[in-house]
Amino acid sequence: MKLLLAIIQPTKLHAVREALYRAGIERMTVCDAQGYGRQRGQTATYRGIEYKVHMLRKLSLEIWVNDDYLEKAIETLQEVARTGSEGTIGDGKIFVLPTEAAMTCDGLRGPEAI
Repeated sequence: MKLLLAIIQPTKLHAVREALYRAGIERMTVCDAQGYGRQRGQTATYRGIEYKVHMLRKLSLEIWVNDDYLEKAIETLQEVARTGSEGTIGDGKIFVLPTEAAMTCDGLRGPEAI
């Protein structure tokens, strides 16, 4: 079992959710996030005054998958979450973390709990 932690653009949520569902991955947690990476923020203008926005809005997706779905989930995220054909800085990142155990409140354990 693995935990995929994906940071994506908010505008890509619907497309990512639909693509993951088609790939057989039906469960995820979505959290609002703010941050920056290589972008270092961006410049915006309000009423003619330019200012720097340091923390950009992103979404953090937590997706637990069984090992046999891992590569399919990563490929789907890489394909759908990017903007443009090549992707750009700020499209996000994917982290894969090991998961020792999973349990539900009704007693399921292991891969069945996911």
